Amino acid sequence: MRRGGYLPSGEMELMLGLAAEMGRPLLLEGPSGSGKTAVAYAAARGLGEAVIRLSCYEGLGASEALYDWNYHAQWAELAANRGADPFAEEFLVARPLLQAIRSPQKVLLIDEVDRADEAFEALLLEYLSDFQISIPERGTVKAERSPLTILTSNRQRPLSDALRRRCLYLYVDWPDMAREEEVVRFHVPDLSGVLVRSVVGAVRKLREWDLIKPPGLSETIDWAEAARLRQVASWDRPWVERTLGLVIKDALDLERVRERIAELVEPAT
Repeated sequence: MRRGGYLPSGEMELMLGLAAEMGRPLLLEGPSGSGKTAVAYAAARGLGEAVIRLSCYEGLGASEALYDWNYHAQWAELAANRGADPFAEEFLVARPLLQAIRSPQKVLLIDEVDRADEAFEALLLEYLSDFQISIPERGTVKAERSPLTILTSNRQRPLSDALRRRCLYLYVDWPDMAREEEVVRFHVPDLSGVLVRSVVGAVRKLREWDLIKPPGLSETIDWAEAARLRQVASWDRPWVERTLGLVIKDALDLERVRERIAELVEPAT
């Protein structure tokens, strides 16, 4: 994970290692922005592998997630050769889950599974249980070895017990101040300790203000990196005001934050 650019907690290291060794999917749940998606990419970079990503949304189905057929090619082949097999391998279009089964050296990220509906969860269960997919026209396709599979959830809706039982589980919460400072120093090692504390302290205050989109860990790192790039000497009001766009990504939030800007330049405690 460190080689991949991620500073994991001891619990994260343990659960990710067990998921790989036991051949089990890992479900990461927690607030948006807490660093869940980055886990899959860091694990892949550390292993020298690629990520296959399935971004979930309401209405997602088998033809987008599992497999589909090239219908135009099927009809063309049947028109040219009435004895042709329309369900031959050449007409099968692999979607992310089938791609992962066929390329187990990849890391499969099923991102924000809570945005999909319950019907999609049912489609996932065979894959999560046995790393296989049943294709009625061709039979069952099973992975030779279990792909490292990571699911993320922002808790937009409850996930089913059936899905949870098939996964190892880790709740990824916001880090405490000491841990967040450690993460910033890992990514921006040249920034002074005073500025690290100021950046982290300001971001943590923003998360307490009931914003539409509170800043996540990536925004903390961006704010710190900007301070390093511009060689900021002190955490003052003009700098904070000019760089709010690094951490605030909503117009209504910007209005609210500007009204309380002085609180963001107070010494971190």
